Amino acid sequence: MAQSLVIVESPAKAKTIGKFLGKNFKVQASMGHVRDLPKSQIGVDIENNFEPKYITIRGKGQLIASLKKEAKKADKIYLATDPDREGEAISWHLSNILGLSEEEKCRIEFHEITKQAIKEAIKNSRPINKSLVDAQQARRVLDRLVGYQISLYYGKR
Repeated sequence: MAQSLVIVESPAKAKTIGKFLGKNFKVQASMGHVRDLPKSQIGVDIENNFEPKYITIRGKGQLIASLKKEAKKADKIYLATDPDREGEAISWHLSNILGLSEEEKCRIEFHEITKQAIKEAIKNSRPINKSLVDAQQARRVLDRLVGYQISLYYGKR
Protein backbone atom coordinates (compact mmCIF):
# COMPACT_ATOMS: atom_id res chain seq x y z
CA MET A 1 0.00 0.00 0.00
CA ALA A 2 1.26 3.51 -0.84
CA GLN A 3 2.53 5.55 2.08
CA SER A 4 3.01 9.29 2.35
CA LEU A 5 5.48 11.03 4.66
CA VAL A 6 4.41 14.15 6.53
CA ILE A 7 7.11 16.19 8.27
CA VAL A 8 6.08 18.61 11.01
CA GLU A 9 8.24 20.57 13.46
CA SER A 10 7.18 19.10 16.80
CA PRO A 11 6.90 15.51 18.03
CA ALA A 12 3.61 16.32 19.82
CA LYS A 13 2.07 17.53 16.54
CA ALA A 14 3.45 14.45 14.78
CA LYS A 15 1.70 12.13 17.20
CA THR A 16 -1.66 13.93 16.98
CA ILE A 17 -1.56 14.31 13.18
CA GLY A 18 -0.54 10.68 12.79
CA LYS A 19 -3.76 9.63 14.56
CA PHE A 20 -5.82 11.77 12.18
CA LEU A 21 -4.20 10.49 9.00
CA GLY A 22 -4.03 6.76 9.66
CA LYS A 23 -1.83 3.93 8.43
CA ASN A 24 -1.17 5.27 4.91
CA PHE A 25 0.81 8.15 6.40
CA LYS A 26 4.00 8.27 8.39
CA VAL A 27 4.39 11.50 10.39
CA GLN A 28 7.79 12.59 11.67
CA ALA A 29 9.13 15.71 13.38
CA SER A 30 12.08 17.79 12.19
CA MET A 31 12.43 19.35 15.65
CA GLY A 32 12.57 22.80 14.09
CA HIS A 33 15.45 23.98 11.90
CA VAL A 34 17.84 21.37 10.50
CA ARG A 35 20.35 23.73 8.85
CA ASP A 36 21.73 27.14 9.79
CA LEU A 37 24.66 29.44 9.24
CA PRO A 38 27.81 28.26 11.07
CA LYS A 39 28.31 29.81 14.52
CA SER A 40 32.09 30.10 14.25
CA GLN A 41 32.19 32.27 11.12
CA ILE A 42 30.15 34.86 9.29
CA GLY A 43 28.64 32.18 7.04
CA VAL A 44 27.73 34.58 4.24
CA ASP A 45 29.70 34.86 0.99
CA ILE A 46 29.79 38.64 0.60
CA GLU A 47 31.68 38.36 -2.70
CA ASN A 48 29.04 36.05 -4.19
CA ASN A 49 25.78 38.01 -3.91
CA PHE A 50 25.60 37.48 -0.12
CA GLU A 51 25.02 33.74 -0.60
CA PRO A 52 24.38 32.00 2.76
CA LYS A 53 26.60 29.01 3.59
CA TYR A 54 24.31 26.59 5.42
CA ILE A 55 25.51 23.67 7.49
CA THR A 56 23.66 20.91 9.30
CA ILE A 57 22.91 21.93 12.87
CA ARG A 58 24.98 19.96 15.35
CA GLY A 59 23.06 16.95 16.61
CA LYS A 60 20.65 16.84 13.65
CA GLY A 61 22.64 14.40 11.49
CA GLN A 62 20.89 11.28 12.76
CA LEU A 63 17.47 12.94 12.42
CA ILE A 64 18.24 13.97 8.83
CA ALA A 65 19.39 10.43 8.02
CA SER A 66 16.12 9.09 9.42
CA LEU A 67 14.05 11.60 7.40
CA LYS A 68 15.96 10.68 4.22
CA LYS A 69 15.37 6.97 4.86
CA GLU A 70 11.63 7.51 5.32
CA ALA A 71 11.50 9.83 2.28
CA LYS A 72 12.96 7.10 0.06
CA LYS A 73 10.12 4.78 1.09
CA ALA A 74 7.39 7.39 0.57
CA ASP A 75 5.35 7.88 -2.57
CA LYS A 76 4.57 11.47 -1.55
CA ILE A 77 6.19 13.88 0.90
CA TYR A 78 4.33 16.69 2.64
CA LEU A 79 6.13 19.42 4.56
CA ALA A 80 3.84 20.72 7.29
CA THR A 81 6.06 23.15 9.16
CA ASP A 82 4.56 26.23 10.82
CA PRO A 83 2.60 28.63 8.57
CA ASP A 84 5.04 31.56 8.73
CA ARG A 85 8.30 32.54 7.02
CA GLU A 86 10.40 30.50 9.48
CA GLY A 87 8.26 27.44 8.75
CA GLU A 88 8.53 28.08 5.02
CA ALA A 89 12.32 28.27 5.35
CA ILE A 90 12.44 25.04 7.36
CA SER A 91 10.38 23.36 4.63
CA TRP A 92 12.74 24.75 1.98
CA HIS A 93 15.77 23.32 3.82
CA LEU A 94 14.01 19.98 4.22
CA SER A 95 13.05 19.89 0.55
CA ASN A 96 16.68 20.54 -0.42
CA ILE A 97 17.97 17.86 1.93
CA LEU A 98 15.38 15.37 0.63
CA GLY A 99 16.05 16.25 -3.01
CA LEU A 100 12.56 17.51 -3.87
CA SER A 101 11.99 19.63 -6.95
CA GLU A 102 11.16 23.32 -6.49
CA GLU A 103 7.88 22.76 -8.35
CA GLU A 104 6.86 19.86 -6.12
CA LYS A 105 3.52 20.45 -4.40
CA CYS A 106 4.90 19.32 -1.07
CA ARG A 107 3.96 22.20 1.23
CA ILE A 108 0.85 21.97 3.35
CA GLU A 109 -0.39 24.59 5.74
CA PHE A 110 -3.01 24.53 8.49
CA HIS A 111 -3.90 26.88 11.32
CA GLU A 112 -5.54 24.38 13.63
CA ILE A 113 -4.76 20.78 14.41
CA THR A 114 -8.04 19.09 13.59
CA LYS A 115 -8.72 16.12 11.34
CA GLN A 116 -10.66 18.30 8.91
CA ALA A 117 -7.94 20.99 8.73
CA ILE A 118 -5.20 18.42 8.12
CA LYS A 119 -7.15 16.55 5.43
CA GLU A 120 -8.02 19.86 3.73
CA ALA A 121 -4.36 20.94 3.80
CA ILE A 122 -3.28 17.72 2.11
CA LYS A 123 -5.89 18.25 -0.63
CA ASN A 124 -4.49 21.75 -1.19
CA SER A 125 -0.75 21.12 -1.18
CA ARG A 126 1.36 23.72 -2.97
CA PRO A 127 4.99 24.40 -3.90
CA ILE A 128 7.18 26.14 -1.33
CA ASN A 129 6.72 29.91 -1.39
CA LYS A 130 10.21 31.08 -2.39
CA SER A 131 9.31 34.73 -1.59
CA LEU A 132 8.76 33.81 2.06
CA VAL A 133 11.99 31.79 2.07
CA ASP A 134 13.88 34.73 0.54
CA ALA A 135 12.41 37.07 3.18
CA GLN A 136 13.56 34.78 5.99
CA GLN A 137 17.00 34.36 4.43
CA ALA A 138 17.41 38.11 3.95
CA ARG A 139 16.54 38.70 7.60
CA ARG A 140 18.91 35.93 8.73
CA VAL A 141 21.79 37.17 6.54
CA LEU A 142 21.29 40.76 7.67
CA ASP A 143 21.18 39.67 11.32
CA ARG A 144 24.40 37.76 10.79
CA LEU A 145 26.24 40.52 8.92
CA VAL A 146 25.34 43.20 11.46
CA GLY A 147 25.56 41.01 14.55
CA TYR A 148 28.81 39.34 13.57
CA GLN A 149 30.49 42.65 12.76
CA ILE A 150 29.31 44.21 16.04
CA SER A 151 30.54 41.22 18.05
CA LEU A 152 33.94 41.43 16.32
CA TYR A 153 34.16 45.15 17.01
CA TYR A 154 33.17 44.92 20.67
CA GLY A 155 35.19 41.74 21.18
CA LYS A 156 38.41 43.61 20.29
CA ARG A 157 37.81 46.47 22.72
